[in-house]
Order: sequence, then C-alpha cells, then structure tokens
Amino acid sequence: MIDLNAPLCKLLGIRLPILQAPTGSIAGAALASAVSEAGGLGSMGATWLDEAALLAQIETVKANTPLPFMVNYALAFPPKTLSAALQSGVPVITFSWGDPTPYLPHVRAFGAKVGVQVTNAQGARRMIEAGADFLICQGVEAGGHVQSTTPLWELLPQIVVAAGATPVVAAGGLARGADMAKAFALGAQGAVFGTRFVASRESLAHEIYKRELVAAKASDTALTVCFNRGWEYAAHRVVRNSVFQEWEGAGSPAVGQRPGEGDTVGYSASGEAIFRYEDVAPRIGMTGSIEAMCLYAGASCEGIDDIPSAQEIVARLAEEFAETRAAPEKPFRMFF
Repeated sequence: MIDLNAPLCKLLGIRLPILQAPTGSIAGAALASAVSEAGGLGSMGATWLDEAALLAQIETVKANTPLPFMVNYALAFPPKTLSAALQSGVPVITFSWGDPTPYLPHVRAFGAKVGVQVTNAQGARRMIEAGADFLICQGVEAGGHVQSTTPLWELLPQIVVAAGATPVVAAGGLARGADMAKAFALGAQGAVFGTRFVASRESLAHEIYKRELVAAKASDTALTVCFNRGWEYAAHRVVRNSVFQEWEGAGSPAVGQRPGEGDTVGYSASGEAIFRYEDVAPRIGMTGSIEAMCLYAGASCEGIDDIPSAQEIVARLAEEFAETRAAPEKPFRMFF
C-alpha cells in the first residue's frame, strides 16, 4: 500500500509519490499535466525556455489540471525565468547542477516548495541547512546529464541518513513499481522516473527516439562526454548510437578532432540546423538522421518495452509498487 499521508505526499499535495523528471525540452505541458492528473507530480524543464515560451507552457498545464506540478532549473546555466515562473504561480521548483542557495529566499517568498538534487551526504546536509523542502537523490544510472557518480542503491541509504526528517526522493535507473518499492525499503518517500516517461505518448520525444528507448537495454547506454556541444564538461548517459560508436571507435578524440565534427545531422521544426555532437535530443517535428542525434537514456531502459500513455504509466507503477510491497518476503536460503 502507498501511504498517502507520508510527509512527501502531504508536502507536495499529491496522491501518489511518483515524480516525472523534467528531462529538458522533452517534457512539455501535455506530459506534465497528464502525470499530475494521474496522481503524480508532473514537471517541465525551464532552463532553456525563454520567458514567453515558459509562461505559455505553465498556463497550458494550469488549464489542463488544478493539481500541483513542478518546474526545474539546471544551475549550470542562469535561471533567467525563475521570477516569471514564481509569479505565474508554479507550486514546486527544483534545482540541479549547481548551488541554489542564492535563489532559495526568492522561492520561499512566493510560498513555493523547493527540491534540490543531491549526490552525496555532504550536499544533502548543506541543502537541508539551506532550507530545502525535499531532496532528490540521483544515482549514476540516470539518463541525460548526470550529476551523480555513485550507484543509486549505494547512495540512497547515505542520503536518507543525512536527510533525517526531510523527505528523500530516489532518481536514476528506475522504470517499474518494483524499483520504487526497493527505494522505499531503503528509506525514500518518492521516486523520479525520467526515461520511462520519455517513452510515453504525451512526451515531446520523436517517435524514432521513443522506439530506440524501447529497443535498448541497460548495456546499450553509455555515460560519456560525446554529445557536449551546448553543455561542456558534463557527463551524460545516452544510447550508444552510430555517432557515439564512430567517435569511440576513433579513440574518443577531443573536441576539434572528432569524426564528422561540424556536420549537420538534422533540422528542428523551425528549420534550425542540428549538428553532430550537439546536446539536443530529437523532438517531434525534427527531421534528418534522428538516430544520429543525442538519445538520452537511463539504465532504466532495460525495463521499458512499450510506449503507453502517462496515465497508464502512473497507474502501472502504483499497482506494481503495491503488489511488490504486499508480496511476502522470500525466505533466506544458504547453500553449502
């Protein structure tokens, strides 16, 4: 059973402790509102949106659902639209990839809840002292730009201990309700699913990209710096596509010496060129060699074998979680 009175659910005003990762430009208003309507907490990445585009997305979510949702900022880039997001009434803000302490008073002034992604116990304690309402514990298995260097199941117990009474949400490599149940057994109060929701009907990901996720196994992903045009010095987990294979086969050469560097692999819906090694994930409306673009994927793709609606994903996760928690523990057996 899911404890709907758990501190995280009460804090965020959600029915189910299932959070959808912002996943940059792939998670749009349709996905965020669908997840929230299903009982979880939908989200959108705001880092790379201009103010007009962000406000339009926020208004769409608010028109689709009265339920809470969150907006994320990767602080490797200035959060230029944070004030606009808060003024529009976003109820939950999350930060990753940087120090959010300069922005926390501003978030609190608007009454929004704030979550911070952490990747070690020292960071967890620091963010609690700074006033974070909840922590997102990211494991190295995550897809996209990966802040962590530690496997989730090793890191999570450390963060839970450091967090004390502050709710902790597990993230990185999760695809099924059984994964969430394992995280709860280690002290988490919620779980973040990224790649699982990228492979959903409402996701803005290109259909070819979604099919690549369904076909991929964990071993088909790599933590790399290959697709760094647009965000340097940040490791990211992606599908080992043709561009990655050629780059790795050439000896993983540095920027300026990579095979086909500067080549155009496709075009955005508005006709802008997308270059080889660019950090842009393929979205609906893009054309060209979709497979050759940056296909962000967590190790969780191992557990993804279809492209259902967001509502179905949330319901399935909740059902699998409940079934796993209700199942009797298997007796421990020793073999000699």
